[in-house]
Formats: sequence, structure tokens, C-alpha cells
Amino acid sequence: MGSGIAQVAAQAGCDVVLVDASQAALDRSDTALSKVLARLVEKNRMSLEDSQSLAKRIQRMTDLDALGDCDVVIEAIVEDLEVKSTLFQSLEERVSSEAVLATNTSSLSVTALAQACKRPERVLGLHFFNPAPLMALVEVVPALQTLPELSQHGIREMVAWGKAPALAKDTPGFIVNRVARPFYSEGIRLLEEGVATAADIDASMRSQGFRMGPFELMDLIGHDVNYAVTSTVHSAFYGDSRYRPSHTQRQLVAADWLGRKRGRGFYQYVEGNRVGSEGQVVVGVAERILAMLMNEAADAVFWQVGSATDIDLAMQKGVNYPKGLLAWADEWGTEELINILDSLHQRYGEERYRVSPLLRDMARLGKTFF
Repeated sequence: MGSGIAQVAAQAGCDVVLVDASQAALDRSDTALSKVLARLVEKNRMSLEDSQSLAKRIQRMTDLDALGDCDVVIEAIVEDLEVKSTLFQSLEERVSSEAVLATNTSSLSVTALAQACKRPERVLGLHFFNPAPLMALVEVVPALQTLPELSQHGIREMVAWGKAPALAKDTPGFIVNRVARPFYSEGIRLLEEGVATAADIDASMRSQGFRMGPFELMDLIGHDVNYAVTSTVHSAFYGDSRYRPSHTQRQLVAADWLGRKRGRGFYQYVEGNRVGSEGQVVVGVAERILAMLMNEAADAVFWQVGSATDIDLAMQKGVNYPKGLLAWADEWGTEELINILDSLHQRYGEERYRVSPLLRDMARLGKTFF
């Protein structure tokens, strides 16, 4: 991620210092970027001169002191609050009092990270998506202490870097990792109930325009990573059943069946290629998963995690959803969406299927998101 973010900044014309404790990691970064730039030149997407200029704008160093003159520092280290907090404290000793300290965290509290700093008002979340040079979305996440004008500065800067920024409240999962949870959890639930096979559920979601179904995507992400994110969000929401992790996925992690990288997950893989049929579309499967996704997106608006515009942007640009979930909900109509969710709630009696208060308000008032 650090290398990808450095490439994005350099492409935008910034002078970049890339720091890692490992010289070997820096060497790998240099080699990887050289290959990327060579391909861009080969495909006539960049001139040789521009590629050489970009490469020269990135310095690679092993000493944090090299960051002393930087206006913005973006950390992309291990997802550990204590480790990141210690790094921020070290950075404060080296950079100017006006420098922005940004975190690429996907799951930790930006507010908690800011609290470790002497000047917490200059801390900001800038959550890039992997691979950073290709994925357009950046979630801009102010801490509780962040200066309001810094958030707007971050948004303008990300636009200048060619990104699509979405402003998100500092809550568990921000926008994408919160709103996307039902894509995985409801898919697994349907599998556990025997409603459809993993291949059939994936095929049903692809039929709605998704590039991958939930099981294909979990296998690609890695079950260790996906399960950890779900567990973090569930814990951060004090055990809210909507975010409960799956025993089925925990068993895959226990077996070390982590997906493509292990050759086995929900599917088996030979030389990186999935084995088995593509599955068949099953009526009602996609409708149920989509209803849960739309409800989660509506609840994110209700709790002011982000605006309807930012939430739809985030889901399209961050995880390649075929439509914005809230615009999609407008197409369905809130009454139809509420009926599906109420039916599920009545059948199972579980809070995970509770309807967002915002949807009921909108139905009563005849309002739409857009």
C-alpha cells in the first residue's frame, strides 16, 4: 500500500519520500514500480520521459528523519493501534508543526490515533483502496479532534491526485467496510441454510452486475483478512448481530483454507484457477442480499456516517458495485424494500433484519434518496 500511495502522489507531481525499516522492502518497491512504469510506456499510456520523471520524484530511505521536510506524511503500516500511535509520536518529533499526519487505516479509530499526538488536530484518515494506483476511492476520515478545514483540504488534495474522495465519519468500518458486511454475511447465511450453493449465490449476484459474488470475493481477499475485519467491526459495535462473524468462515481460517492464496477456500484452485461449475441463478437470493446491503447503506445515512452521495460513490469506486445502493433503493421503492426486510425479520425474529428508521420515515413521507 505504501508503494502504491507513493506512486499515486508522484503521478500527481508531488516529491515523495518513501520510508521503510527494511531496505529489501524498498528495493522490491523500486523493482515493482519500474515494471509498472515500463508497462505503461509500452502501452503508450505514459511517455518514457514522464515515467523517468515520476521515478525520480520518489526517494527511498530507511530513516524516519528523511521525512523532516514533508508537508504530509501518510502511514501504511501494520493495523495495530499501539504500533501506529508510537509511529505518530516519533513523526511529531521530526516533522514541522504544520505537517499533516495521515493514516491509511481501514479499521482503527482515527480519533484514538490522534489522541496519541501532541497536536491531534492535524491528524486525518486517508483510507486508500488496494491497489492504490488503480482504485479511485479514498475515504477521508476526520478524527474527533481534526480541524474542520483539514478535512476539506484533504478532499481537495485527493481530487488533485486524481482520486474520488468520500467524506466518512470516524465510526467502525468507515463507509465501505461497514456497508459491505451483508454482502458476505448474508451470502454465508444463505449457504448455511441450504438455500443455494456458493456457486449459485455467486452466479445470482453476478447476474445483478457484480463482478464477483461474495464467495469468489472472500476467497480472493483471504478468509483470514475478511474474518478479521468482520470481527473488528462486530466488536466495535458492541456485538450488534448485524455484524456477527460466521462460524463457517472461522472454520475455514482454522483449517488454513484461506482462499486462492492457499489453493482452497469456499472453492478449490489449481494454479490459481477455480475448479468447478459457475453455478446457476437462484430466484430470491440476490434480492435478499441486496435488501440487506441497501438497508445498511440507509442506516449509514441515518447515523450520519456519510451523505447519500458519498456512500453511493464509496461503494461504486471502492468495491466496484454496479450501482449506488441508495440510488438502487430508489429504483426499488422504499415500500418494497421494507416489505422484504420485515418478512425476514418476522421469519427469523433476529435484530439483524431490523429496518433502518430512515427507510420507514422516507416511506411515510414519500421521499427518495436522490
